[in-house]
Amino acid sequence: MSDAEADARPRPRLLPLLEARAVSRTYDDGAVRALKDVSFTIAPGEYVAIMGPSGSGKSTLLNLLGALDHPSEGEIRFEGQSLCGRTDLDRFRARTIGFVFQSFHLLPTLTALENVQIPMFEGPLDRRSRVRKAEELLCLVGLSHRLKHVPQKLSVGERQRVAIARALANDPLMLLADEPTGNLDSRAGADVLDLFDRLHRERGVTLVVITHGAEVAARAERTIWIRDGQIDLLQMPGGAVTRCAV
Repeated sequence: MSDAEADARPRPRLLPLLEARAVSRTYDDGAVRALKDVSFTIAPGEYVAIMGPSGSGKSTLLNLLGALDHPSEGEIRFEGQSLCGRTDLDRFRARTIGFVFQSFHLLPTLTALENVQIPMFEGPLDRRSRVRKAEELLCLVGLSHRLKHVPQKLSVGERQRVAIARALANDPLMLLADEPTGNLDSRAGADVLDLFDRLHRERGVTLVVITHGAEVAARAERTIWIRDGQIDLLQMPGGAVTRCAV
């Protein structure tokens, strides 16, 4: 077979890492529809922002993408497999997804080093290996000098960086961040976004960031705009923007 013939053969298409298929979410027996017929894909290694105003359905969508909730209709697929009906979602989340929340959720009585180890307790690492890995992650986020500090002794920006280190503890395939700069001043917020850039560029982490801020979304490779529970505008991987809501 010639090189030209080989090049002309169909190539296998890589599965999306994450896919939402006609997802809807209703509450109160259908009286409240938080999401309606949402569909998109995210490829391995992408950096995607999901942007919209308060009440648009962003956080509901994040809960579905992170397997913290179930869609009322449609399905979420991860690496081609539906999450609907899985009975091991706790294990799936712990091993596959890192969560970064606006409010950090650090345990106040534990040091930064101890907080980062929490996701590792159910894993195979022994104590010495956990400590070493937590030290490496805190060094990665620029906090090697804060290992023994409890959250109250850290700035809000440092607390968020501890939370990011914790989210990376089990080497997740995807990082989901919900308004990660919402409680930070502009300088600390920029530091966190710079860290996301590094994680994406140097480690190939798939990043999905929920935000209402254009300056946060501008850091991503592409943006999905959501309004009133529907995708309003969808930026495709090539850069083209399509209006979806009707």
